[in-house]
Amino acid sequence: MTHPQVWFITGASRGMGTEFARAALTAGHHVVATGRDAQRVLDAVGEHDNLLAVALDVTDGTAATTAVAAATERFGRIDVLVNNAGSFQAGFFEELSAEQFRTQMDTNFFGALNVTRAVLPVMRQQRSGRIISISSTAGVVANTGGSAYSASKFALEGWMEALRGEVEPFGIYTTVVEPGFFRTDLLAEGNSTFWGDVHVDDYAPLSDQAKGFFRSMEGQQTGDPAKLAQTIIKLAAMPEPPLRLPAGEDSVDGIVQKGAQLAEQARAFPELSNDLNHDGAAA
Repeated sequence: MTHPQVWFITGASRGMGTEFARAALTAGHHVVATGRDAQRVLDAVGEHDNLLAVALDVTDGTAATTAVAAATERFGRIDVLVNNAGSFQAGFFEELSAEQFRTQMDTNFFGALNVTRAVLPVMRQQRSGRIISISSTAGVVANTGGSAYSASKFALEGWMEALRGEVEPFGIYTTVVEPGFFRTDLLAEGNSTFWGDVHVDDYAPLSDQAKGFFRSMEGQQTGDPAKLAQTIIKLAAMPEPPLRLPAGEDSVDGIVQKGAQLAEQARAFPELSNDLNHDGAAA
């Protein structure tokens, strides 16, 4: 990868996105930082000669194309795309409306698809690029009270894994970053976290327990977003970055445990899982 790189970062008006933009600028890169409100992005990241703040709602494919055009007009190329924009529609499945579930998928999954679809032609023409999508430990390990969020992140992971083989021949690499609990405002209710708006009495005790857990975590997360930003800078500079990067000890532990569970489950019922070929077919 050439230096300096041109970075395109979504969700840069707060949290991890702001840290990613600041770290890239400090490292000497050019940054296109996007958010729903360009002025909020500028206020969060700070004025810089190498910064272009652009308004972008990632759920709008036309807006994504317009933002990418602005980026290439200013800097001529895009070397690193960071799909960071996201939200948390929290709660039990039956307590989330269909609209809330769809909103979660539109932001966390289809939003990343929209922006990547707009950026890929630029990277293919360059024959180089890095696409880094911010997933979550919840993209591998689904937990109670996070069905919509995990669904969106599981989808993100599967898409990025398949995309890797499609774009690698053009010098483009995809990486999924899987943070554990980092101290951002993701768990701030009404800001990034939205609880289900359907009440089901049967779920009340367990639902209240899940709410209590997430509320207790707000402001107490152990992960440092500034340190993660430095990791992302190193990741983007690697000649062949990994497909996945767990971020934080809690993420590493959770994903390793999930891997062991998958292997155990795959072997648990050979009498049901195996010997399902047509008779006489090669095994």
